[in-house]
Amino acid sequence: MPDNSSQGTKTDGSSVSRRTVLNAAGAAGVTGASVGLAGCIYGGSSGADGVVWGFDPDAADAVGDEIIDLLSENGLDDDIDVTLQPGDSDTGARRDTYTNLLQAEETQPDLFLMDNGWVNTFIQRGDIANLSEELEQSELDRIDEEYFEAFTETARDPGSGDLYGVPLFPDYATMQYRKDFAREAGYDDEDFEEWATEPMTWSEWADVTEDIVANSDASYGLATQFDTYEGTACCSWNEVMTSFGGAYFGGEEHLLGPVGDRPITVDEPEFIEALSMMYTFVADERDDNTLEEYPTELATSSITSWTEEDARQAIASGEAAMQRNWPYAIVDTIESDENDVSADDYGAMPMPYAVSEDEAAQPGAGGTTSALGGWHVVLNPNSERKEDALEVMRTTMADDFNLGLFEIWGWIPPKPGLFETEQAAAVEPIGDYMETLRVAGENAIPRPATTEWTNQSGVIATEVNRAVAGEKSPADAAADLQESLEETES
Repeated sequence: MPDNSSQGTKTDGSSVSRRTVLNAAGAAGVTGASVGLAGCIYGGSSGADGVVWGFDPDAADAVGDEIIDLLSENGLDDDIDVTLQPGDSDTGARRDTYTNLLQAEETQPDLFLMDNGWVNTFIQRGDIANLSEELEQSELDRIDEEYFEAFTETARDPGSGDLYGVPLFPDYATMQYRKDFAREAGYDDEDFEEWATEPMTWSEWADVTEDIVANSDASYGLATQFDTYEGTACCSWNEVMTSFGGAYFGGEEHLLGPVGDRPITVDEPEFIEALSMMYTFVADERDDNTLEEYPTELATSSITSWTEEDARQAIASGEAAMQRNWPYAIVDTIESDENDVSADDYGAMPMPYAVSEDEAAQPGAGGTTSALGGWHVVLNPNSERKEDALEVMRTTMADDFNLGLFEIWGWIPPKPGLFETEQAAAVEPIGDYMETLRVAGENAIPRPATTEWTNQSGVIATEVNRAVAGEKSPADAAADLQESLEETES
């Protein structure tokens, strides 16, 4: 399924904001805004003076005024007015609206907040402005030197290397866990400190998780997301596959194409073994498709119908000992009134891995791997306020602006150097997890976002889901997926 709704139901695999779930009730207001935005295509106008920025609906609704103030505090000229235009809460619909606006050569919004997984498609279609031609060389150099490299790469033309987006905030998955359950099983703060930055192998992690479940009130070990949706293909499965040394298209260098001229490496031993591990975790008994080195019944079989918020609720309610999820889940689990989980009872660690990078079958794979979510600021090439829009974009590059967004809304800074600042550490509760998030950010893997990805991701999610659910053997699922991907690449 394509990415077609907000965090906590069916998503594109990255948390758009830390409050999307809790503010879902505000979507009624967002809908009206997105209809107005779409109306521009048919000759309408937003009616806004100044720079219009197509924005995240929840953040615009909850802290929009604070974000505007933050721009002013970080040097934006007072003569430049900024309007945050909420997009659709359905991220797929938002992407489609932006596609229609840009292809109709509408002049507003002047800026767009775009998912890193979309940007390459907009680049390849020629829909957004080339910032390598718009920003000063010193500004381009700063992005090269200060920002997370893997995240910035998703805003570049894979052919020319030109930059088309200024990274605003990344999103990295971690393995989150209940420290209170781990303490019941005999683990302590010394273990938690090690886990925070030292990735475990999947085998080590499975042993620890099984031990925690056996000696605590947890009902099972792992909550994660393996529904037939975009998040499985781009993120939760992408992480597992890559950590086994596998890849969809022959490794890191082929992530962004060229389509039709890259290897398809799905029907391979590492891909099948990773599927077999996930099936083993879900299986209630041993069979020909389980792996002896991993425990059965470590995860609930419900994960094959779960997305992000299902997993978060499972760990928050005390059913699961661990969950794979985005940073928003740390904040919402701790701050939610629906459960009694404190920061002292909640931990995070880098994602486990099966083989090291040196042992990986595919280039750029292996080792701890976190799916790369997050959003970039891009420029409408048809903007009639281009210079003012570029000034807004430049302002978002200020360290204090990045840290301010983190403080008021929980959007992670796009620069690893800011993770080590006292200001970041002081943001409660997420500041306590910066070291783990830094490790995740340094080991992030983008989705293979090309013009064909929307079609390919649905097929991937379906085959992976069937294998994990036990409806098809891992080997058969891999073979069928190989054939399907070969058809889309031909």
